[in-house]
Amino acid sequence: MKLNRALPWMWIASLFLLDACASPDTPDPDLARQEAHASSVTILRDDFGVPHIYGKTDADAVFGLLYAQSEDDFNRVERNYIWATGRLAEVEGEEALYSDLRARLYMTVDEAKAAYASAPEDIRKLCDAFADGVNYYLHTHPEVQPKLLTRFEPWMPMFFSEGSIGGDIEQIPLDGIAAFYGDAGALGMVADAGMVRKPFEEPRGSNGIAVSGELTESGNAMLLINPHTSFFFRGEVHVVSEEGLNAYGAVTWGQFFVYQGFNENTGWMHTSTRVDFMDEFIEDVSEQDGKLVYRYGDELRPVDVSEVTLKYRDGDGMSERTFPTYRTHHGPVTHSVDDKWVATKINWDPVPALQQSFTRTKLDGHDAFWEMMDIRTNSSNNTVYADSQGNIAYYHGNFVPERDPSFDFSRPVDGSNPATDWQGLHEVEEIVTVVNPENGWIQNCNSTPFTASGPFSPKPEDYPVYMAPDAENWRGVHAVQLLSDASGLTLDSLLDLAHDPYLPAFEALIPGLLAAYDRSGGSHPELSGPIEALRGWDYRVAVDSVPMTLAHFYGMLVTTEGANPSDFGGMDLIRYFGSGAPATEVLGLFSKTVQGLTEDFGDWNTPWGEVNRYQRLTGDIVQAFDDGAPSLPVGMASGRWGALASFGARSYPGTKRLYGTSGNSFVAVVEFGDKVVAKSMLAGGQSGDPSSPHFDDQAQRYADRAFKDVAYYREDVERRATETYRPGER
Repeated sequence: MKLNRALPWMWIASLFLLDACASPDTPDPDLARQEAHASSVTILRDDFGVPHIYGKTDADAVFGLLYAQSEDDFNRVERNYIWATGRLAEVEGEEALYSDLRARLYMTVDEAKAAYASAPEDIRKLCDAFADGVNYYLHTHPEVQPKLLTRFEPWMPMFFSEGSIGGDIEQIPLDGIAAFYGDAGALGMVADAGMVRKPFEEPRGSNGIAVSGELTESGNAMLLINPHTSFFFRGEVHVVSEEGLNAYGAVTWGQFFVYQGFNENTGWMHTSTRVDFMDEFIEDVSEQDGKLVYRYGDELRPVDVSEVTLKYRDGDGMSERTFPTYRTHHGPVTHSVDDKWVATKINWDPVPALQQSFTRTKLDGHDAFWEMMDIRTNSSNNTVYADSQGNIAYYHGNFVPERDPSFDFSRPVDGSNPATDWQGLHEVEEIVTVVNPENGWIQNCNSTPFTASGPFSPKPEDYPVYMAPDAENWRGVHAVQLLSDASGLTLDSLLDLAHDPYLPAFEALIPGLLAAYDRSGGSHPELSGPIEALRGWDYRVAVDSVPMTLAHFYGMLVTTEGANPSDFGGMDLIRYFGSGAPATEVLGLFSKTVQGLTEDFGDWNTPWGEVNRYQRLTGDIVQAFDDGAPSLPVGMASGRWGALASFGARSYPGTKRLYGTSGNSFVAVVEFGDKVVAKSMLAGGQSGDPSSPHFDDQAQRYADRAFKDVAYYREDVERRATETYRPGER
């Protein structure tokens, strides 16, 4: 009793002690560390708002990089980590729960913390600097109100260790997860199709081109960096340290490494790969003694059963749901097929992935680059490479599981058969690579690697089918045509090549329409004007082109509404409508095209620039578009037609015009000589703040293709600097 009576006094005393520890006079160790970083960082903003971050150490530079990113677009920095760490439903509501569940199936917060704790000291320092940079921004900008994340943690990059467009995890469909783990319960097992891509959606990916000195006027190697991401998905940065870091390029918001870019001696461009690097395993699950087991060869193994509780916004409050989770040695169970559980195995090794991503930015030649590639964790991307020693190279993927080729890994395989297991990873020299081909050029446009360097390309018979199932596409066809005749290239003429207006898909499609009309015997007089407009067309996109308008809308109807009796896909469907489709259907679709244009724009005779527009009204991640608000005409076209300079545009609720949201986003051309020289462009501008002068200061230049010179060397940066400050001073 005496002890119990004393407890309240002890509790009160402890409160006084805690209050004393939290006294304003007691230094905050986090803030002291952040201020130490800030004192070792200088940020220079050039005339386009690009941040040039100079730090004493790599960690200082990363601190400054994240501070600068937060200045430019904290909204997108925060959003990427809300999504990656599986907390999107706390902002967007219950409909986002299965996105969060997918994230947590592959990594829990505790696992992320453990990965951080196990990382080498240099990676932990970078992760610490990442968190400190964002947190110091929030500390020095109290007016900024995060949607959810008021504090960033150094383990968060473990959830977001590569900078690709969607990353591996986004290829796992949410509908299968929702069906399996949804309201019917995990044992309801509604069948799901697994990993499926939506047909005819705007192509996602990128272009990369490397040319050797024998094809350039200067004799130096050159690189085209041309990601086709969502607009404003990446910012443009330059980050430098006294420890050898001096990287320029595109950074995915919230990450501490330049994802696509260059340093003085090397350049790297990633394109999305179609390498089969993730697999689905059908598991034979049963119940034994009240516990779930799955068959693996002659043994029964326990299913790893756990649960995760996720919060979601519910009106003005917050609710939560608890889900069971199931895992085999193949990975988490993500869906079911024919009442069988399916586990999806992907590359998930965040510490080496971060090591590879950061190491890449500091290398000085191809030997070192090859050694870095041997880390083998860059799973969803190909790499096009060039350097100051004159080397050019191409790596088709990097993380390629070795498998028994007698199984078809493009479909779910029998997980109970040990022979279907991954057998380690292919060595770098075993994957599809091209190094210094005799023709002097390399291209990849998310297309087959077997045309990467024309006649000097790798041969498909030399590799397992799963290593390069990529099909050819119209962009690849276009790039090969142009590069086969290239010579004497300069940075400007490489940009001309990268923006060549020819659209090879329409050269395959439109002749079939013209032939069908000519065979119709004048039975469609209302089409005579549009047909004659197309008859003299050279298949090149331009702002003032009426044939481009007709061709685009006709092509979209062909791919979305045209009959497809042989289940053609991609290029084959275009070729079918260009030569083999019934004339009645071809003319019916074109008649509908003309009618739709007349209804929407008052006349079918509408130039492409009146239809195809760039508009940025707000800094919102999901933009609203308005036909009555200012916008710019853009003389580019969709990559689906073979446009190298892709402009993915469509109409939105309440609009007739098409507004671009993806395609050419960050673009750069780089020449490696005694000194590196580059030109670059962002879609719109560096800042996500509409009140900033750099919100849209590159928009007209983007439409006009007026690239800016990159300031890389310190003297050039200082000459163009409009602001110089330390973090916390701005």
